[in-house]
Parts: sequence; C-alpha cells; structure tokens
Amino acid sequence: MSWEIVIGLEVHVQLNTKTKIFSGSSTQFGAEPNTQACAVDLGLPGVLPVFNEEALHKAVAFGLAIDAEIGKKSVFDRKNYFYPDLPKGYQTTQMDYPIVGVGHVDIVLDDGATKRIGVTRAHLEEDAGKSLHEDFEGFSGIDLNRAGTPLLEIVSEPDIRSAKEAVAYLKKIHSIITYLDISDGDMSQGSMRCDVNISLREKGESEFGTRTELKNLNSFKFIEKAIATEVERQAEILEDGGSITQETRLYDPDKDETRPMRSKEVANDYRYFPCPDLLPVEIDQQYIDSVSANLPELPDTKRDRFMSELDLSEYDASVLSSSKALAAYFEQIVDVCKEPKLAANWTMGELSSALNKNAVEIEDCPVPAQDMGTLILRIKDDTISGKIAKQVFFAMWEGEGTPDAIIEAKGLKQVTDTGAIEAMIDEVLAANPNQVEQYRGGQEKLMGFFVGQVMKASKGQANPGVVNKILKEKLQG
Repeated sequence: MSWEIVIGLEVHVQLNTKTKIFSGSSTQFGAEPNTQACAVDLGLPGVLPVFNEEALHKAVAFGLAIDAEIGKKSVFDRKNYFYPDLPKGYQTTQMDYPIVGVGHVDIVLDDGATKRIGVTRAHLEEDAGKSLHEDFEGFSGIDLNRAGTPLLEIVSEPDIRSAKEAVAYLKKIHSIITYLDISDGDMSQGSMRCDVNISLREKGESEFGTRTELKNLNSFKFIEKAIATEVERQAEILEDGGSITQETRLYDPDKDETRPMRSKEVANDYRYFPCPDLLPVEIDQQYIDSVSANLPELPDTKRDRFMSELDLSEYDASVLSSSKALAAYFEQIVDVCKEPKLAANWTMGELSSALNKNAVEIEDCPVPAQDMGTLILRIKDDTISGKIAKQVFFAMWEGEGTPDAIIEAKGLKQVTDTGAIEAMIDEVLAANPNQVEQYRGGQEKLMGFFVGQVMKASKGQANPGVVNKILKEKLQG
C-alpha cells in the first residue's frame, strides 16, 4: 500500500534574554544546578510575575521575519499539569491569543524547487526545569535553573511530507532565529528543541490519519532518523490491519526505535485559563513598525543579494546564506580578495570539508577569513597554483602561520620564469621521444602526460598556464 506522510512540527526556541520571562533570574547556561531559580520561578505563595519586554520584542521580530500576523493583543494562560520539573504545577503560556499568528517559511527541496510551509502560530511561554537521571542511584534529580527561561514555540501547519522536508524546515527556522539574534539555536544545549507530529494516510486521501508525537528531539540527524523509524513502525501496523494509538513517544537513538511515553493529551486535559497574575499584552502599530525598522538582513534577502551583487548561482548563494556565521565568514573573504566565485568555491570546498572532517563549527574555524582571502589573492596573482594553495590551506589549518609566511617558509612560490619552464619542457620532450611522435601523430590526449612530467620536474611549482602554452607551441612545431 502507498502511504503519504503528514508531518507537523512544534519548535521550541529559547530566547536569549539575559533574564527569565517573568523574573530577574539569570538565563546563563551551565551554572550549578538550582542556583538560578528564584521565588517567582518556583511559584512560591505570594509572588507575582513581571513580563520581560525583551522577550516580546524578540517574538515580534520573528513574526515579522516569517511574514506573520502580529497579535496586537496577546494573553497569557495557565496550562495545568503535574510533572516533577514544573514546580508551580502549571506552565504560563499563550492559548487563544498568541503574540504571532499565521505566517509561512519557504524551504528549498532537493530538486531545487521551493515549497511554502505554513506556520499556524508562535507563542511565548516559560520553559520547565530539567530532570536528571544519572548519578542518583535509582532516583532522579531536578535542576530548576531552566525553569522560567523564555520560550517561543513555533507551530507549523501539517504541510511537511518527508523527513528531509522536516529537516529543511528546521534548518530554515534555525537560520532565521540566528540571523535575528533572538537565540543561539544551540540544539546540543537545548536552545532549540523539536516535537514531531507524524501520521500516515493512503495517497489520495484528504482525511488525516491518527498521529503520534515524538518529543524533545535535539539534533537534525536524530530528527531525520526518528521520523523514518516512526513512519516505518506506523506503516507496518496499518498494513497488518492494526490502528495507530494517539500518544506521545520517545526516540531512542541507540536502539533506533520509538517507544510510548504517555497517551496524547488534548487541550481540555490541561484546563487552560487566563493567568490572573498577568495583564493582557497590548502593542500598537508604531511598536511593530519600530521592530520592523531594525530587522537585520535575513537569509532569503542575503541569498538574493549574493546572486545579484556577487553573481553567484542560486545554489551557491543558498548554501552560503543558510548560516549567519558562514555568510559573515564568506563576506570577509570577498572583502579581501574581491573574487566572489573563487571565494565561494573555497568556502564550500576545502574549508567546509575540513570543518566537517574535524567536527568544527565555522565559529571556531582555526583559519581566519582574512587569511583565506589572502590565500585566494595569491592564486590570482600567480604566486601559487590552485594545487599548491591546498597545501598552504592545510598548513594554515594546522596553525603554521599566514599564507605568505607559509609560502615563503616552504619555498612554494610558483615558477613563472618562461626561460626556466622552457628548459624543463625541453628536457621532458627529449626524454620521451616516442610520446612526442605519438602526439604529433594525432594522440593529443598525451598532452596531460607531458604537463604531468613538467609539473613533476618543477615539484608542482611551474605555472600551469605557462606550461600548457609553451608545450603546445613546441609540440606543434
């Protein structure tokens, strides 16, 4: 049977305010457990929350970035449930009147086509604490440092039809929030987490199937694997004549399986009601316009500029603009070398390969963008060849110095003296008379052989363009 996958995503983004959404406690990551939770975060009797306006500003910025409706009046509600890391017994969130309404995010598919994913809403809420299960000999510990950290929960429409589309959507969300600088998006630290709602239906059907929710996935790799695993599980059940239970499940990456966590609740189970301690938040068009006026250049706009101003292909521009840090690094290279296409090739080629191989993020790249720009300049001014440049790059990666220092220390300057190159060519031709005769007899593919011999004789330092020019002249003579 042929199944259509239907996916909707709930993305939880920790906003990078200095203090929590309703208290003055610090949000700094990595502090000793339970040292950053005050009476408000713990919900002690008699305390009153005070809304952090900076969280509002960041939420509005996100809404504008996805072309969404902005709620001029938003209301905080209490979502009631018991869990050990939720000390108040409820979560302050937004139900009927969120700060961000309907919007959209455009993603690029593998075939280059663009697909629009609808965003239902994005609402503000407080994060819960964190349960710790290690090192307690059969018990669980609770760290409430995270409790009260401002979250923006971004809810998509069920428009996603594959794991790859889901990851593309998440990467686009990650790109937007980091460009806006409203979150660092560090999934390893929980700054961005995702719940995935998955259901299957027969192709051609319009009704949705019963969905399950995979909770708290925190890496693109695990999200893609978890979706594939859950889709396979559901398909097997349906094809055997069974039915899907609506429930929340966890993904175990070690076993590559999903397993039940709890039955899936609906809104009524949480007994939502407006928070009596917080007034509705009202903003006007002037506030929205002031946030809009200060938005930075966003990924799609930067991509379009790279194409129009730097004459990059759509693919290159999309890759280089997908990450704020990568785009900044690339632009610094271009500022130095004034060669956008060559800079793009090196950034997406040797540099990206080295980053991936060594599991290093661009923010921690050991090669400064200034030095990458200088390296490209040395290719353009014929100081070194492209092949030699790769040697120089890896020496730079290992911390051996600037491009000029490495070229000088290793004696890598390209030989451009036509007299010296001509002498090497004469030696090569004299040593290979049979190949010369074959070339002149029509076997022109032997040109590569001669070039290789000359480059070998010059230890790779002869200018390839000069070598080819003189070789052709001599072989045709």
